[in-house]
Amino acid sequence: MRTIEKKTCFALIVGTRGFFNADLAVGVRARLLEVLETNGYDYVITPEDATPCGAIETRDHAKIAAELFRQEADRIDGIIVVLPNFGDELGVVETIQMSGLDVPVLVQACDDEVDKLTITERRDAFCGKLSVCNNLYQYGIPFTNTTYHTYPIDSLEFVADLGFFGAVCRVVNGLRSARVGAIGARPAAFQTVRFSEKLLQTAGVTVVPVDLSEIIFGAQSLADDDPAVREMVGEVLGYGRIPETIPQGNILKQAKLSVTIDQWMDENECDASAVECWDSIQKNYGCATCLSMAMMGDRQLPSACEVDVMGAVSMYALLLASGNTPSFQDWNNNYNDDRDKCINTHCSSFPKSFMGREVEVSNLDIMGAALGGDSCFGAIKGQAAPGPITYFRASTDDPLGVIKCYVGEGEMTDDSVGNFQGGSAVLHIEGLQDLMDLLCKNGFEHHTAVVRGHVADVLEEALGTYLGWELYRHD
Repeated sequence: MRTIEKKTCFALIVGTRGFFNADLAVGVRARLLEVLETNGYDYVITPEDATPCGAIETRDHAKIAAELFRQEADRIDGIIVVLPNFGDELGVVETIQMSGLDVPVLVQACDDEVDKLTITERRDAFCGKLSVCNNLYQYGIPFTNTTYHTYPIDSLEFVADLGFFGAVCRVVNGLRSARVGAIGARPAAFQTVRFSEKLLQTAGVTVVPVDLSEIIFGAQSLADDDPAVREMVGEVLGYGRIPETIPQGNILKQAKLSVTIDQWMDENECDASAVECWDSIQKNYGCATCLSMAMMGDRQLPSACEVDVMGAVSMYALLLASGNTPSFQDWNNNYNDDRDKCINTHCSSFPKSFMGREVEVSNLDIMGAALGGDSCFGAIKGQAAPGPITYFRASTDDPLGVIKCYVGEGEMTDDSVGNFQGGSAVLHIEGLQDLMDLLCKNGFEHHTAVVRGHVADVLEEALGTYLGWELYRHD
């Protein structure tokens, strides 16, 4: 099951310490499970009768929990440590160490109440959390902290932190096992999209290449009445407004290309793709790739232009973080003299769901003028609807041997783009000129990935805390 579709499952460690009232652990454990079930999460926890009060305190308890976690490792996306009282730091850290799990860890501790600080009622989890985190640090186990140092297990803040942590787990686990299809060769004139496949592999990202000729020959071999082709023709016709001047034969070509790419993606279990979109496909087959890429995006298989593999990785990271369909954009034009606005564009492969408006599906404009419109059907045209966005770009820095990235938030506006062709989006970003300066001086590409919603915090935590990628957060 793909990471984005999988129900999030947490391994649970409820800690306790013998000096404190064990009933505190019993009550918090029960409420924790209720909160998780109510909010749609799956979990793995030792049976209530496996240890005293159903919590983890001693090394023997840790062994029991670790063995269970090893057995269920394929299901587990993250670990949640809950401290109803001071907790036992060795019980917590040894459970994680012996389990062998390499997943994100969230550490939560419960509030005391000032009028309940008697020997039988006090928790001291405020203090115990420091001890647990100190041990995690000593053992080299990265972890995520909660919004507040302590709070009730059934608080709204904990529910919000669960959502945040679940997204962090999706990003970390998704990127560590991602498979990105590289369909064709990059344009010879675009050295900007070069990347280090080896650096990506060290991060867990596998690149699966295929020669564009295999895709072209596959599309050409499909019969006009192939059921998959006929079904795809219907999807193309329903995707957007197609001018009456577009020949039906060109729509059929586009459908065959989409079927072929879809089949290849499925056979190779790819999560995202980067496609050779000009100009071999137009000259040797006779259509654009944009529509095929946009339709994949709407099925949560993001696709980047010009065989920009790192662009595809960036799009997939945004999808994992937000659950929303990303788009692939050029930082392209200034917006008059407003230095905090710019026009982002592509020819385009903007997915319809990202646009939020009706789109036109027709011929490439600039490419069509050079190659002839009859070989360039399949471009998505229109302006993206306004709303909050997150932009993100990862890049392999070969001389430094690192994966570096930037992330930030802003908004798309409804400002007019005049007679702009293709797909467009007007972005408003505070301090845009400083961001452009950083991109120029640090060798970042002119492509970026954009998704609806604000998820920069998720990416900052996932990439910085767990994956060790160098990240600049633009505020």
